[in-house]
Amino acid sequence: MSSLRIRVGQGWDVHRIAQGRRLILGGVDIPSDFGLEGHSDADVLSHAITDAILGALALGDIGMHFPDTDPRWKGADSLVFLRHVCGLATEAGYEIVNVDSTVILERPKLKEFRLAIRTTLAEAMQLDLCQLSVKFKTAERVGPVGEGRSAESQAVVLLERL
Repeated sequence: MSSLRIRVGQGWDVHRIAQGRRLILGGVDIPSDFGLEGHSDADVLSHAITDAILGALALGDIGMHFPDTDPRWKGADSLVFLRHVCGLATEAGYEIVNVDSTVILERPKLKEFRLAIRTTLAEAMQLDLCQLSVKFKTAERVGPVGEGRSAESQAVVLLERL
């Protein structure tokens, strides 16, 4: 691993809307009449943050570490992935300074779940709440997200050498 003092990573994920699945965001089960399609629990927020950390470490992406062709990850809790990459950051000599993330989903409205999501993610990542931002946006009925066919998430993470 490089001796860079700070590193920035960006993550993005998208999943199709699927009937008959649970909607999991940031490790929190959100009451909804649909969920997201995916090999694991399809938690787009945890996946985007996981990818941001891997990107900051220059260690590839979530699919390289947890391939959807591996039956071990079928239905897996995405917080397992997130905890693992946080451990990789620590092993590489870095700590997470902060995370800024956004979920883009037309419905349901998510603002009442913000604290639960931030708390769950902060605990999984061993961060203080003040280090973790989670925002919610709609796509204003534009494109696949706006048409209710998918959900997206974006994340940026800042790492600093210990």
